[in-house]
Amino acid sequence: MSEVTHFAFARAQANLQRGSTPELLAGRYLIELVLGAGGMGVVYRARDLLHEQFGESRSSVAIKVLGEAIRESADAHVLLYSEFALTRSLRHEQVVRVFSFEVDAPSHLAFFTMELLQGMTLDRLLLECPSGLPWRELQGIAVQLLDALRHCHQQGVLHGDVKPGNVMVEEAGLRLFDFGLGQASAGPSGLSRSRFNAWTPTYAAPELLAGGALSPSTDLYAVACVLYELAHGRHPSGERPPRPRQLPRHCWPALRTALAADPERRTITLDELQAVIGDTRRGLGRWF
Repeated sequence: MSEVTHFAFARAQANLQRGSTPELLAGRYLIELVLGAGGMGVVYRARDLLHEQFGESRSSVAIKVLGEAIRESADAHVLLYSEFALTRSLRHEQVVRVFSFEVDAPSHLAFFTMELLQGMTLDRLLLECPSGLPWRELQGIAVQLLDALRHCHQQGVLHGDVKPGNVMVEEAGLRLFDFGLGQASAGPSGLSRSRFNAWTPTYAAPELLAGGALSPSTDLYAVACVLYELAHGRHPSGERPPRPRQLPRHCWPALRTALAADPERRTITLDELQAVIGDTRRGLGRWF
């Protein structure tokens, strides 16, 4: 598969400008090209010259910095470190791995390094499959994505921005990335993120768009939207979206419950949704 972005909405583009980002960071990372740019950050592909010096065959990494508009904020470094720390707390084969948080001394630019993903994001995959994915392929992706999100919640991490552009399919499997809008599900936070929150409207739960707080239920709604889109080729707009033709009948009641606009009616859990979709026999009777 081709190497593509691992930042939402973006594709690898060598012609994007680095802006004020130095070509060499921390005397070690040589920026090669922009992988993607979003409202809050930029991700680059870079060569790790130190690893190259010692003969490492895989010396390329991805580097994330904050967007220039956010870098001037008083707590910009804390914001970026918060994303790094959340991602570092996760140890799962379907979640992107981060390596180190650093500050380039000459420019005072904070950044973190992570593995360079190679594959295709789900938004690109949907462009190639406008009517949705065949069930066998969809089921494999869905089970892995739900497993990754379950791990996040088990570790006390809310993703906050589950959408096709933040999920990559590689030859070895699926990877969930970009925790820039994520937060810990419990415990006090020394960082007020409210002014940075930029929910993706088509995947954000209605209560989030109304000013509510991030929760496991909002992540559930977002992942349900992604699964529906993978099965139908289109987003589940409206109060009563039709059952996707690619989705087995026994899976629809569970997915429909996860898509409930009213969080009080969103009564299924990630574990239960994964059990229904992963069941190769039939469904779980509770959701009929």
